[in-house]
Amino acid sequence: MKIRLRYFASLREALETGSEVFECDATTIGQLRDALAARGGAYGQVLAPGRSVRTALNQTLVDDAALLTEDCEVAFFPPVTGG
Repeated sequence: MKIRLRYFASLREALETGSEVFECDATTIGQLRDALAARGGAYGQVLAPGRSVRTALNQTLVDDAALLTEDCEVAFFPPVTGG
């Protein structure tokens, strides 16, 4: 399924992109995060299990159990962001 990804603040800086379309078989936010971390490099560092990262699904804060749908928007950002 295709998922629109957005990265904010320090995650955007580390990944050197603010957004991308990602195609995967993940059905939950947790599986998506694992798939992204498995890319290695900066993805593996900023999205690794145990790293504090907030997630929004279609502009609503969610946890790792939230279910993904085709063409949904997932945003990742640090737990505290500035204005």
